[in-house]
Amino acid sequence: MGAEMILPFVADRETEGFFAAAAEQRLVFRACADCDRGLHPPTEHCPHCGGWNTGWREARGTGRLHTWTLVTHQVHPAFPTPYTLVVVQLDDAPDVRLMGRLDGAPELAEGQPMQVWFQTLEPGVVLPQWRVA
Repeated sequence: MGAEMILPFVADRETEGFFAAAAEQRLVFRACADCDRGLHPPTEHCPHCGGWNTGWREARGTGRLHTWTLVTHQVHPAFPTPYTLVVVQLDDAPDVRLMGRLDGAPELAEGQPMQVWFQTLEPGVVLPQWRVA
């Protein structure tokens, strides 16, 4: 039997909309309606303009690779190495950068196009992940 997967807490006040959308195979990000900036981490209050008029927006699910790191030292049995952690800047919201995980050690380049996919960890718990487009 494999190691028990570490699950995100999907009922947090600030992030539950993100995880609810992911469970529906949709990628969303929090944005301010007053200054039109993407907000990440997602908050109800905009740190850019001070407004409280924020909400979830649908994203196309595309982005550009901002940075990455190759993990070669296994720190948990549920995450065999090697794997690569990526940070993707959303095409829809340059202020928003989301993390993901790729198996192995793929050839990557800064600015490379990326596409979201959805990893089901258990029923109702889904993580947006990224792959090279």
